[in-house]
Amino acid sequence: MINVSDQHAPRSLIVTLYGAYGRFAPGPVPVAELIRLLAAVGVDAPSVRSSVSRLKRRGLLVPARTARGAAGYELSPDARQLLDDGDRRIYATAPPRDEGWVLAVFSVPESERQKRHVLRSRLSGLGFGTAAPGVWIAPARLYDETRHTLERLRLDGYVDLFRGEHLGFAPTAEAVARWWDLAGIAERHEAFLERHARVLRAWEQRGDTPPEEAYRDYLLALDSWRHLPYTDPGLPAALLPGDWPGTRSAAVFQALHERLRDAGAGYAALECERPEPAP
Repeated sequence: MINVSDQHAPRSLIVTLYGAYGRFAPGPVPVAELIRLLAAVGVDAPSVRSSVSRLKRRGLLVPARTARGAAGYELSPDARQLLDDGDRRIYATAPPRDEGWVLAVFSVPESERQKRHVLRSRLSGLGFGTAAPGVWIAPARLYDETRHTLERLRLDGYVDLFRGEHLGFAPTAEAVARWWDLAGIAERHEAFLERHARVLRAWEQRGDTPPEEAYRDYLLALDSWRHLPYTDPGLPAALLPGDWPGTRSAAVFQALHERLRDAGAGYAALECERPEPAP
């Protein structure tokens, strides 16, 4: 069995599984199927159960019974919104264009200062850079997702959002290098390439696409990739250093997605069709 504990957290893999396949199931995914499908990527049953419990406490998974009465879980409305927002980033194929910026300016009363940390954490997690204390910046296309996130967390009352363009004084490419840790982002892309480019090369040398192998390699690649478009906000190429590794990592993920996703869906569907064990 593959050991993925050092690279892929079970909780993250469960979210990835629902994002790739589980949300398209005709009903709740039985717990037994979650255990089987996660076992294919090296996650044991106790880790699945404890991770599901945490996701339930966070309001992302909702317990429900299948048509045959087995215990299962489906996505909450908030979780579906998160996944829908994420699709636009994770599966984007067009190169980012310069469409201006969205600015988030927040002010939190001293009596609620703990929410400052939450706001900073959420904005950073959405891919915002820091233009100045209390002033966060991101490409304008992230506006809708930012609004959804702040409203869902009831933080919208502390934030004003603006659209605009950068007018100087420093060239925008220099300013971007201050607003984001581009070296750190590049390292994340290089790590993805080191792990998954060789997986793609191996598949390119094969004529067959066995469903279980495709499912396993796709789920692991997607779990690695889906965090990157949040670390990297997707800046236009003109504002990035030459030979930006994000271009290469995006190409590797897209090729793996096209080669493996549908074959992996066949395996996931086959598993979900297996008879449930007798009580």
